[in-house]
Amino acid sequence: CGLCFQECSKKQKNDDTQSTSVDALSPSDAFEEKNEFHTLANAKILLSDCLACDNCMTSEEGARVFQQNQKELFRILNLNKKCDTSKHKVLAVSICPQSLPYFAAKFNLSVNDAAKRLCGFLKSLGVHYVFDTTIAADFSILESQREFVQRYQRRNQEEHALPMFASACPGWIRYAERVLTNLVTSHICTAKSPQQIMGSLVKGYFARQQNLSPDKIFHVIVAPCYDKKLEALREDFYTALYNSQEVDCVLTSGEIVQIMEQKNVSMKDVTEVAVDSLFDEIQEGDVVRHEGKRSDGYLEHIFKHAAKELFGVDVKEITYKALKNKDFQEVTLEKDGETVLRFAAAYGFRNIQNMVLKMKKGKFLYHFVEVLACPGGCLNGKGQAQTEDGKPNKALLTQMEEVYAAIPVRLPETNLHVQKMYQDWLEGVDSKKVQETLHTKYSAVNQTASSLDIKW
Repeated sequence: CGLCFQECSKKQKNDDTQSTSVDALSPSDAFEEKNEFHTLANAKILLSDCLACDNCMTSEEGARVFQQNQKELFRILNLNKKCDTSKHKVLAVSICPQSLPYFAAKFNLSVNDAAKRLCGFLKSLGVHYVFDTTIAADFSILESQREFVQRYQRRNQEEHALPMFASACPGWIRYAERVLTNLVTSHICTAKSPQQIMGSLVKGYFARQQNLSPDKIFHVIVAPCYDKKLEALREDFYTALYNSQEVDCVLTSGEIVQIMEQKNVSMKDVTEVAVDSLFDEIQEGDVVRHEGKRSDGYLEHIFKHAAKELFGVDVKEITYKALKNKDFQEVTLEKDGETVLRFAAAYGFRNIQNMVLKMKKGKFLYHFVEVLACPGGCLNGKGQAQTEDGKPNKALLTQMEEVYAAIPVRLPETNLHVQKMYQDWLEGVDSKKVQETLHTKYSAVNQTASSLDIKW
């Protein structure tokens, strides 16, 4: 590949599309000094920060990624202030669970206060609805659990049934589709990521509840990493009938803080506003999370579900065994002296590369792998966990991990709204609509000849 020291095309900014100031802001609101993030005009982010490098992104995709910035948000906000109401949009912002600990740690707030103040800030700008994406992760985890059990039961009949790889990380998915072969992509779980299920919820379920056409909603995701911007562009997440993407714009946590700084607003001065619910009659309660220390916890949920469903074993606590490094860990289930389940968590591209090499050599023993592009997992996304010079902000990451660990866990199976929506919105757990709404397909494209020669 030889791109390790090339700037990622996705992140190269030009003066026309990515200026430091936002059009809607007055000159007095502009930066007085460089903030802890790169200013938008000068961002230099290398391949080590993401995987959407020059070789795996078209110029058209690059142009569309550049549009996903604060200026696009303010373009819609300004549009809504004009008299032509036919062009107005309902502005909905959905916040990833791994972004909230960043705001809590950065501003020294509890995670519940951070959620309410972030909601208050966004609504002060003119946003209509602010949602938590945890419910979308509920659906994603439940569908992944179900798919793993089905794959395990078919493992002797289907060559590509196992191992199953998690599908929630867009950096990993991009790498698998653009660099690896179908030998790998056929093993990726077909469940959509939480981001894209949230897109279906907002532009499908919520739009119907509000009697809105999907193209009348402008849906923004606040996420920890830049690769979520690329994920939003996928053709399979586009509704041709309404000329509408399920997610219109992704802003990183750091980009939201930049808006605060440009507006000279402190989170501590913002009025607290309760986060909205997708369900009219309900107020959103306290923040909850899934199991897992730094992500949505696919490994833990799927492991416990599979142990119960396949072997009748109730697993209370999961014991991780670190192998070559702390970002490659193993979890096993033993029954009658035999290892019946072997799962792994592989974070960061060095571990992903090693994993793929073992698979190519036929030495892969795992049934499931939770694959994440960022070392340290989603909390360490480069959109929120780096210093001005682009290095990991280890002190902030430690704070975020402490904040995240303190959030109470809610099992997706216990979310009554999810169970009700399976019946009312998705026409049953095993329906065709579930497959159409909550699943997608991954396949290799533009394969690189020297795909296994990349040095991370």
